Amino acid sequence: RLGVELIGSDLDAIDKAEDRELFNQVCESIDLPISQAIACNSMEEVIKAAEELGSWPILIRPAFTLGGLGGGTAFDMGQLVEIATLGLRNSRINQVLIEESILGWQELEYEVMRDTADNATIVCTMENIDPMGVHTGESVVVAPLQSFSDADHQELRDKALALIRELNIKGGCNVQFAFNQFTGEIRVIEVNPRVSRSSALASKATGYPIARMAAKIAVGYTLDELPNPITGEGTTAAFEPTLDYVVVKIPRWPFDKFRTADRTLGTSMKSTGEVMAIGRNFEEAFLKAWASLEQGCPYPRPLTRADESEGEGMAERAHEQLPDSVLVDWLRIATDRRLGALLEAFRRGWSIEKVHEITRITRWFLQRFEHIAQMESDLVNMNIQPSSMDYNTIIRYKSHGFSDAHIADALNGFKPTGWKALPDHCNEENVMLRRHELNVHPRYRMVDSCAAEFAAKTPYYYSTYEPYQDDGIDHVPDLAKRNKQRMVAIGSGPIRIGQGIEFDYGCVHAVMAIRSAGMDAVLINNNPETVSTDFDTSDRLYFDPLTSECVSEILLREKAHGILLQFGGQTAINLAQPIEQRLKHLAGKGAEVQILGTSVDGIDEASDRERFEAFAKKNGLRMPNGSTGTSADDIRKAVDHIGFPVLIRPSYVLGGRGMEILSNEAQLEAYLKEAYLAPDKPLLVDEYLGHATELDVDAASDGEDVLVGAIMEHLEEAGIHSGDSTCFIPAQNISEDMLTKVAEQTKIIGLGLKIKGCFNIQFAIQGDDLYVLEVNPRSSRTVPFVAKSSGLPLAKIAANVTIGIPLSKQTIPKRTSGQICVKAPVFPFIKLRGLDPAPGPEMKSTGEVYGSDTSADIAYLKARLATEVPVASAGGVYLTVRNEDKEALVPVAEELFDLGFTLYATPGTADVLRSSNVEVTTVYRINERKHPDALDLMRRGDISFIVNVPTISGGAVRDGNMMRRLAVELNIPFVTTIRGARMETAAIRALIEKEIIPRKLEVHYDSKFL
Repeated sequence: RLGVELIGSDLDAIDKAEDRELFNQVCESIDLPISQAIACNSMEEVIKAAEELGSWPILIRPAFTLGGLGGGTAFDMGQLVEIATLGLRNSRINQVLIEESILGWQELEYEVMRDTADNATIVCTMENIDPMGVHTGESVVVAPLQSFSDADHQELRDKALALIRELNIKGGCNVQFAFNQFTGEIRVIEVNPRVSRSSALASKATGYPIARMAAKIAVGYTLDELPNPITGEGTTAAFEPTLDYVVVKIPRWPFDKFRTADRTLGTSMKSTGEVMAIGRNFEEAFLKAWASLEQGCPYPRPLTRADESEGEGMAERAHEQLPDSVLVDWLRIATDRRLGALLEAFRRGWSIEKVHEITRITRWFLQRFEHIAQMESDLVNMNIQPSSMDYNTIIRYKSHGFSDAHIADALNGFKPTGWKALPDHCNEENVMLRRHELNVHPRYRMVDSCAAEFAAKTPYYYSTYEPYQDDGIDHVPDLAKRNKQRMVAIGSGPIRIGQGIEFDYGCVHAVMAIRSAGMDAVLINNNPETVSTDFDTSDRLYFDPLTSECVSEILLREKAHGILLQFGGQTAINLAQPIEQRLKHLAGKGAEVQILGTSVDGIDEASDRERFEAFAKKNGLRMPNGSTGTSADDIRKAVDHIGFPVLIRPSYVLGGRGMEILSNEAQLEAYLKEAYLAPDKPLLVDEYLGHATELDVDAASDGEDVLVGAIMEHLEEAGIHSGDSTCFIPAQNISEDMLTKVAEQTKIIGLGLKIKGCFNIQFAIQGDDLYVLEVNPRSSRTVPFVAKSSGLPLAKIAANVTIGIPLSKQTIPKRTSGQICVKAPVFPFIKLRGLDPAPGPEMKSTGEVYGSDTSADIAYLKARLATEVPVASAGGVYLTVRNEDKEALVPVAEELFDLGFTLYATPGTADVLRSSNVEVTTVYRINERKHPDALDLMRRGDISFIVNVPTISGGAVRDGNMMRRLAVELNIPFVTTIRGARMETAAIRALIEKEIIPRKLEVHYDSKFL
């Protein structure tokens, strides 16, 4: 229609791969075995298909969705109807495949590349540890295949190549198989005719740039014409990668923040990110991957009753062993806890056969987990201190992935007080000192894609202690040949709630600035999904855990001059104190490293409540009344002094983890029951500022001057986490005098804390008063939004400051004007059942989208449409708000009625609207258990938009939660604030009455560094 040619795989190939019915026909035409399955386009067809299959469980696979959205495994008709309803709704062609279950079979993936001349190659093979029934994005994945014979591999390879040729795919694709380890049967599961999540993993596992090669093929190149970027001219892209190492990927789940969510893993993804690690054997790669997860302990620690209760500080239960019955459940049901449960089972002496019978995990992997448990047991029984460990013992454990902290804990008998509270003589530091005394350091091997058959040229490394000889292989270039200053940037680790891809943006731009300044940019990260882990982003890339041990060893090997911590989010900032404590030791070993940017003391002054309160008082800055406490009694006294409602949160966290607004004594006691209280981990208690407007400010300082990047106004009032708020640049409802005051206080804070580089401040405006809520002495998640909205490459500017280029010596681009930009959050509620979708002080969003225009309503509308939650244009609106907001709702309701919507409301809200002559239909509250209520109207399709401002009464909380959950499942938009209702209504009017015109960034500024 528009005269645009689709290059690469054509539409026919995509349809055959994504349409379940067509795909099955293709497989049958070339005699590839598939599971018995029936494509369905309605619920009647789904029920009929289930009857034809005749046995449970049944697998539901929606067509044309990502991450298994809307899919699942049904064990009875009720579950089938529930899952299939969601699947049909989320499929772009309203189609689901009803399929016989092959639960318990092994799942395998082949990443394949094919060109227009029919040259095809297998880029990477991958094996899922979790058996069929768990989405591959939710499974622990190992590359290359570990438990298969070469004959089995060759058979699967032939089938993968035959399938990609029959589908006529040009470029990269991912083929998934199921394998019955008892009978040898094979089933083709699906093909992704595109670059996928697995492609990113395969690219980082092999160094083969799949997306780049797919793009080259799409414009006409053939594989034999393209040089392999890993080996340069040594081989072409047609050369099949060969790995002489093991790669392990572990997903990162959000259940540490979402404790009420259903943790069961199935065919729909719930993880927010993943980590990858490389080792010379499975044990080494697995334990390095675990250390990369940043879950509080750098290894799978023994499980206790404290884990069952889910409270982080359940000290009284930390001494009680997890009951065997609970352990069996954690093994049988796939959840995020199963990995730790596997090791725990072998610590208790359970046999491989017993664990295999419960989990159906391949015996080869179970043997590896048993080996780790046996090695731990040997350490526990040694009865020695780190200073007595001999060279061979240390090498044995380090070559199997044991961190210094893991070794120290095992020597100490895994005391339940936690890995950071070990006695002085038996801790991570002393294991490191003994290791260094014996001159045991990791070697760094290059990811070369050819098992050293050809010379590799890519500066992409991983650490290993095996094989370990004095002349062992170390591929890092000779330091004597390098005369550039070496700056090490710390990446942001796995994507999780509060720490998303925005921080990788900062890392990449910091690296670009370092390289532009003529220095060597060295980057450490462990996330295969990021741009920073592309091997050509930095001068040298180390794919290793972001722990003080691994980072220290790389600083030592590089003889680094500086380390940048402020661009990797809280992951990097949390390394500041541990790295500072090791600087003297590193200097003694020849590495004179400086922590660049804001000093560790400056970071602590900004983050420590008492120190920052003293700073604020000294500089005339206003803060909400607050206090800190390290015991339950401290917290109760603080709340008594401040008065309800209060905002309570841990210190030194990102994404508002553990943050809640408490309104009464019962809520306080429930919070304290689960809270982790310790002298080094105080809780912060603040006065809750109701009806306040929150602002975010991103800025950069060089110690002499401050550059304010942008002042962002939040749509939602203070109390909703900034990461979950919709925000505007420029601010829309703030006076010029107040904006000037905000800028002045930003400069006072930046200069007073001696910040060098990026920082972020959160302010609140209540009436005419300006409050400082929080200062983050690092790059923030809004830095990319600021850059794209203002034209200021703030991350690059701040990175230049950290490496010694002051603001006065930099060319600062002219700030853009004339456009309004909106950042809107994207939430994972559709995949995380059991979670209340209402935003609050703890962050829940997993991403964000952007919209810009010359008017606020269109800019907001563009951002909202990008979230893929529809904007209503007709139908019914359900209204229920707390008493204090009922009058403010009236003009919103009037406008919605004027736009042609039918209004429904609960009795109290309806009475207020009628008294203002607004036509409305009264419906029952859900807890009245009369009909029709909101749930009835939603299920009938009568509701297209909901305004629900929650109250804290028990019945209203339950009603609101049920309604919001159903709204998520039915994809009905809802707002939970009056401000949000006003803006959504303006967007609805814009959708109905105005034209939406796309705008490109280049119209406003040079986007090269944005």
